[in-house]
Amino acid sequence: MAEPTPFDQISERVERLLLRHEELQRTNALLLDQVQALQAERDSLKSRLHAARARIDALLDRLPDTDSASPAGQEGKQ
Repeated sequence: MAEPTPFDQISERVERLLLRHEELQRTNALLLDQVQALQAERDSLKSRLHAARARIDALLDRLPDTDSASPAGQEGKQ
């Protein structure tokens, strides 16, 4: 087998670089899809957290105020 010429070596390297570039583009596209999916999930979780906090705040507002209410029977226990 004859020794490859410098042109053949360069051509082979360019071909390998092109293949690697295509692989990296596919990988990048997959990673971008994952990022978008994770961002959507994060946004959904933030929305659910906000709704849960609103429900908790509403429940807390419905509780009687413990500072102004004097419990019955506390006066004789001192």
